[in-house]
Amino acid sequence: MKDLRHFIGQLEQNEELMRIKKEVDWDIELGAISRRVYDQYGPCLWFEKIKDYPQGYTVINGECGTWRRVAIAMGLDANTPLREIYEEYEKRIEGRLQPNIVDRKAAPCKENVFIGEQADIYRLPAPLIHEGDGGRYIGTWDAVITKDPETNWTNWGMYRFMIHNQNFLAGWPQTTSQFAMMLNEKYVPKNQPMPVALVIGSHPLDHMVATAPMRPGVNEAEVAGSLRGEPVDLVKCETSDIMVPANAEIIIEGEIPTDAIVPDGPFGEYPGFRSGTMAEGVAFRIKAITHRNNPILSMTALGAPVDDSSIAASLTAAVGMKLGLQRRGIDVTDVYVPPEGVTHLVIVGVKTGGIEVTKKVLDFFIARRVMVSKVIVVDKDVDVFDMKQWIHAFATKCHPGRSIVVEHFVGKSNALTPCYDAEERRILKGAFAAFDATWPLEWPKENIPPRATFKEIYSQETQDKVLAKWHEYGF
Repeated sequence: MKDLRHFIGQLEQNEELMRIKKEVDWDIELGAISRRVYDQYGPCLWFEKIKDYPQGYTVINGECGTWRRVAIAMGLDANTPLREIYEEYEKRIEGRLQPNIVDRKAAPCKENVFIGEQADIYRLPAPLIHEGDGGRYIGTWDAVITKDPETNWTNWGMYRFMIHNQNFLAGWPQTTSQFAMMLNEKYVPKNQPMPVALVIGSHPLDHMVATAPMRPGVNEAEVAGSLRGEPVDLVKCETSDIMVPANAEIIIEGEIPTDAIVPDGPFGEYPGFRSGTMAEGVAFRIKAITHRNNPILSMTALGAPVDDSSIAASLTAAVGMKLGLQRRGIDVTDVYVPPEGVTHLVIVGVKTGGIEVTKKVLDFFIARRVMVSKVIVVDKDVDVFDMKQWIHAFATKCHPGRSIVVEHFVGKSNALTPCYDAEERRILKGAFAAFDATWPLEWPKENIPPRATFKEIYSQETQDKVLAKWHEYGF
């Protein structure tokens, strides 16, 4: 599967795509339709006729808005169980596939090239997604590519970008993000603008990788290739040496000046609430726009879960956390980030529990930037992917007086956490709570009660007897 267009065909074959042929207004209407379909757990939407835009300029929303679509993107059966999707993803991202470097003449994203004054962002049908948004957001389901000028490491990330005017975008990367750290540590001290490429409509797994918490220095193009199962075709930008996916629908090339800011927001963000008021954003000076014939603008109408953002982060963040915890020597069975918890809640299964293990888990999460605010630690016999099991464990095994550990900090919290007040968001002040929902290690084995389930409270003999007669009972 080389690109978004092939993926669209796969969605159609699996009845996961709806083509909307009626003209739709980019101003609010398109976003409202998309948001309602998310709320109804509906299909991926392909808007084929956008008001004020010529035929062929289309918008797609919801590429990875369900686990079925994620499975399809990975080349798996659409009905693959969630645990198997996690296991396959974890296996693949450990691999690396060197990308193919292609000539610009062979790159579909170069079919139309506009440089300098010709690079008018309004030629693309960016939507005004939510009522109350600060502007038209062209970057929502994207991949933002930057390059370290000293090491040549290229980073892929997913950040929002709003149209400011014909030649500028406004972005809001959090100060704890790799984008912001690269800008502030490598470019600002030298007063050099940071080259950047905004990729829209690439292979859906490229966008998934952009959400993943990869360590600095990891080549995400190689990870994307391993995840796809084939090398990513890359091509050089027109105005910088940044390499971008050659089969992407749209590439917006530019730079981030170190001496300019532009207003960004507010915006209906991934935690499911509008993100405060207008704030100072980074200025993205547009230098070039290239796109395929009949370009497809990929987007996600972010909001209350479940949508592409919460699904993608559920997978990429959870596996990244699992690997990080294991590197710290914690015996983890599995990690699950429920999409409904919008990466603010994590479920961690451990082989051996107890409050000290829970404290070690907490220490891992608050070591650097703290995007999560709550973790529930459960025993190995609890399936972290089964909500009824971990909720039951939390409700019955987490002692309200001695099983909750809270840590406070300043300067590294998630400014999009809705329960933080304005001052806490400004100074990145936050707290992290870890809930120990495991049996205390000091308890004798005979003191631990068995769960009253069919498989655990009855003998194997009784289970076999009942199962042998199951159909005779009339089930």
